[in-house]
Amino acid sequence: MATDPRLARAVPRSATPSQPPPPPPPLSQQKSATGYDGADDGVVVDPVSKADGGFKLKFCTVCASNQNRSMEAHLRLSLASYPVISFGTGSLVRLPGPSITQPNVYPFNSTSYSQMYTELSSKDSRLYRANGLLTMLERNRSVKWGPERWQDWPVGKPRLDHKEDKGSRGAEGGIVDVVITCEERCWDAVVDNLLERGSPLNRPVHVINVDIKDNHEEALVGGKAIIDLADSLNEAARLEREGDGWRSTGDGDRSFDARVPEILAEWQERWKNLPALWTLAWF
Repeated sequence: MATDPRLARAVPRSATPSQPPPPPPPLSQQKSATGYDGADDGVVVDPVSKADGGFKLKFCTVCASNQNRSMEAHLRLSLASYPVISFGTGSLVRLPGPSITQPNVYPFNSTSYSQMYTELSSKDSRLYRANGLLTMLERNRSVKWGPERWQDWPVGKPRLDHKEDKGSRGAEGGIVDVVITCEERCWDAVVDNLLERGSPLNRPVHVINVDIKDNHEEALVGGKAIIDLADSLNEAARLEREGDGWRSTGDGDRSFDARVPEILAEWQERWKNLPALWTLAWF
């Protein structure tokens, strides 16, 4: 049927609908975090993933001076949304100096990473930039205030004054599920200290050593390995938590605690150059 073209002029034109905004890019396309050495190490700043139901084991990383290896692992665990704290087991914080007989020595718990950075910069900025100390301290002070000593840690005391530390969310209660040391003598010191404390909380804790050489390059490799181990442990704990409860009791059950040696053995196959030790201790 024909229509009068003059009638079309009388019909008001409808406004063109606006286009909806484009969706945000997927997480895989978001910018990854930059390592403390300025290199892109492929670590994605991952918000709490729904894949694990929001459940996260609580970790503690430990080395001699709470400077290099434990802090690289602390940073990587925090970027993966794990609750994490870190410590050193030495009597004092020791950093390389102008010679092997002239280390830079600082007390734990009372000297910040920023103070160390300022002092070393004023002493010999060129030397300490070349050997990586200033870069390391820049990373450290972005993670937390200063080095803490394991032996001085009051387990179970709320860490309310550490809210600005990376990884502090979830670790406010001062309790962890897994302690990962980065050297065998540190593992010995942690286990001996836990025995001396006498298990006042009667709470189990897995103490694992991942032997990492104390240099910047090996700390980066060790940090990646520790994240791999943390993910494997967390997945096993999550599956048990969603199944028959956090602690299984039957003789035929395979509880998370019983599975840790098996998980560690599987991890060791993937990281053959990082010897590991394990024991179950008590807080």
